[in-house]
Amino acid sequence: MGERRRWVPLRWTLAEGFPRGLCGGGRLWGAAGVWQPPSPTARLVGSLGGSCLRGCVSRAARPPAGAIMMEKPNVRWSDVAGLEGAKEALKEAVILPIKFPHLFTGKRTPWRGILLFGPPGTGKSYLAKAVATEANNSTFFSVSSSDLMSKWLGESEKLVKNLFELARQHKPSIIFIDEVDSLCGSRNENESEAARRIKTEFLVQMQGVGNSSDGILVLGATNIPWVLDSAIRRRFEKRIYIPLPEEAARAQMFKLHLGNTPHCLTEANIHELARKTDGYSGADISIIVRDALMQPVRKVQSATHFKKVRGPSRTNPNVIVDDLLTPCSPGDPGATEMTWMEVPSDKLMEPIVCMSDMLRSLATTRPTVNAEDLLKVKKFTEDFGQEG
Repeated sequence: MGERRRWVPLRWTLAEGFPRGLCGGGRLWGAAGVWQPPSPTARLVGSLGGSCLRGCVSRAARPPAGAIMMEKPNVRWSDVAGLEGAKEALKEAVILPIKFPHLFTGKRTPWRGILLFGPPGTGKSYLAKAVATEANNSTFFSVSSSDLMSKWLGESEKLVKNLFELARQHKPSIIFIDEVDSLCGSRNENESEAARRIKTEFLVQMQGVGNSSDGILVLGATNIPWVLDSAIRRRFEKRIYIPLPEEAARAQMFKLHLGNTPHCLTEANIHELARKTDGYSGADISIIVRDALMQPVRKVQSATHFKKVRGPSRTNPNVIVDDLLTPCSPGDPGATEMTWMEVPSDKLMEPIVCMSDMLRSLATTRPTVNAEDLLKVKKFTEDFGQEG
């Protein structure tokens, strides 16, 4: 084990008949981060796409490789603001069966399908990354509809089947399907035969017909759960509503997004911002903070006068110097008329973020979730889901 551990994407090719790891020598990372030899039975296709047989299709006609990966994100439960109900449900479905397998024997079995649904930007994909990080001994597969679609007849169903076969080989496994509605929408007379076959294969694999699905969790995420096929909806045994953040969660989000950036916001300022952002999603709050963090840069760009201030050296933060330059008003003591172009690159001290910067960004950022979508999601929650 002298080799350094690292998580890398894996590319799979049907023509070769086995997974080919990018980490060298055809080896790949297993569930616990240990080197494992490639399995000759794994036949997941590059992009998951690829030709059906070697030589039947030219190499130029094959879809690009590497769309599916085993990945190890770095998102902890503590990085997810609020959503305590959703986090507890995911711990019950993923973490507990891995840590205490003896608890789930006999009739007590872990959940095999969980659907995360809610308005856009509320943290569904972020929760999935937290699951992947915290489930240390499981293998995480992240796929989207483009990974499982192919122009070759019959290929898409094979990709779905091979994905589940690979997950069984590397169980405990988590298959995360983002925007699952694009793959598993309601069946109707106008849909193509290929789309119908993909749904049928999903139904078969999620039900575990002919194969054991123990140790495999299918985690889906969608903004429009009401368009899901009813049979697919039933396969997702737990359907968890990921709502817009409440005031306490919004305050925590402001703190998380500010991080260690220098600012002069007080605790009262943070709570005032949380009160003013009712109806905003986590993604909206992220945009507000990112825009506010750019306000000091804009002040530097528009400044006509700078003055010398005391602060840590740009080249060595442990050394305090007296000749740093920061934007100021023309009437300030020591103000010198100059533009940012005349400031040496190692002498600029940008202004810190203040409450006025946050309020200015808030005034120009509107919430992205409308009332009509919220009503639809709440109606679905009342009929089929549970609060997260």
